[in-house]
Amino acid sequence: MSAAPTRVILLGAAGRMGLAITRLLLKGSAPSLRLVAAIDRPAHPAVGTDIALLAGAGAPCGIPLADDLAAALAALEPSPSAAEAPVVAIDFSHHAAAPATAALLAAHNVAWLLGTTGLTPEETAAADASHLCIPYLHAANMSLGVNVLAALVAQAATALKGQGYDVEIVEAHHHRKADAPSGTALMLGRAAANAYGWQLDEVARDGRTGVPGPRPEQEIAFHAIRGGDIVGDHSVLFIAEGEMLSLGHRMTSRDTLAAGALRAAAWLGVPGRLPGTYTMADVLGLAH
Repeated sequence: MSAAPTRVILLGAAGRMGLAITRLLLKGSAPSLRLVAAIDRPAHPAVGTDIALLAGAGAPCGIPLADDLAAALAALEPSPSAAEAPVVAIDFSHHAAAPATAALLAAHNVAWLLGTTGLTPEETAAADASHLCIPYLHAANMSLGVNVLAALVAQAATALKGQGYDVEIVEAHHHRKADAPSGTALMLGRAAANAYGWQLDEVARDGRTGVPGPRPEQEIAFHAIRGGDIVGDHSVLFIAEGEMLSLGHRMTSRDTLAAGALRAAAWLGVPGRLPGTYTMADVLGLAH
């Protein structure tokens, strides 16, 4: 007998990523996962509306958009007479909700896949602490290709370390994106910085203007483009005297992110997954 599908609580369900994930789940793109609750911010105007209708996924599925995570978790408490399938939360909600979400999921022993970016240091610390109680994975970008790119950036930086190659990162997104540089750009910058033996916070530069002077040796600069409906475009440039190595990734559909999130959720939510901090490299079997 096959195991029952892992139950999914979707946070930020009415956002662009939440609706993309809903469409894939409801059409059976991830057979090992089953959507059981869709949550968004308190007093969201669509609360009470069937999530399938919000996502344009066809007929109603019987799951209304809700705004109370605690109530949804309580409703999923296992019955004393039967072993229930595990639960994983896929979270693309606002970053300010992270500390409260961390506490609730830890209290209910629910694995947490966090895709939200723009967290403050305090919010990040609260989210990261959840690994002591539950399986936890925070990824700025769940595209499989982007995470392979991060591994390639680290490999290139390791090979080029100490050889005079400057690192510049250019990213482009749609005009609705609020944060810059993107979480993905920072992830790629961190991959290069770690391989170079630098602390990203100490060497990062956010663009250039005025007369900044000559480029210091230890610097990773980020340049953000915002416009139209660009889903996501990232380039990492290793530049030396006489040559430039360019590693890049272009995304043309948000479903790419949603598919990656579902693969990560299926991996994170398997029965017996131990509490701890995991990465997309773990999901993909890439060497750290």
